Parts: sequence; structure tokens; C-alpha cells
Amino acid sequence: MKNYGFLVTVKAKSGKEKDVEAFLRSAVELAEKEEKTITWYSFRIDQNTFGVFDTFEDEEGRSEHLNGEIAKQLMENASKLLSEDPKIRKIDILESK
Repeated sequence: MKNYGFLVTVKAKSGKEKDVEAFLRSAVELAEKEEKTITWYSFRIDQNTFGVFDTFEDEEGRSEHLNGEIAKQLMENASKLLSEDPKIRKIDILESK
């Protein structure tokens, strides 16, 4: 069951929107390799704001993801791609379908 999640938003630097989009599109391959990541979505909110929503069965899966390859690569590239630090929010899933 999906009990835990992350809601992450990032703001691309001007002129880096396509790079952020490409990064998020490619990150799904890494998410598919994570056994404890149940769902993983990347999305665009507006011209320069993007996000990720993902879910996990337990806190262990959520922690593993936070310390995984996607987060590592995002933080390594943040200074050249993002206009501000990523906003990472832990969420608890109340219900799902």
C-alpha cells in the first residue's frame, strides 16, 4: 500500500527549462530500478516550475529514495540548472485508488 511520499518542486534557471525537463524525463529510468518506489511521476507546473511526486510503502523505502541516485544527481546539478533549492516535502498518503 502507498503510505508515504514525496512532493518535490524545482524552479529552472532562465534558459535551463529544457535541461530540467530532460533530466526529469531521464530520471524515470532510475526510479524504475528502485524496488521500494511504488509510483514516480514528474510533471511541469508552469514554464520554469517542475515537480516530482512519488510513493512508498514504508519509511525505509522513502529514506532509500531520498538517499538514492535521482536525489544525488539532482543535487549535483542544482547549481547549474535551478534558480533556488529544491522544495522537498515528505507527505503521508491518507487514501489512494
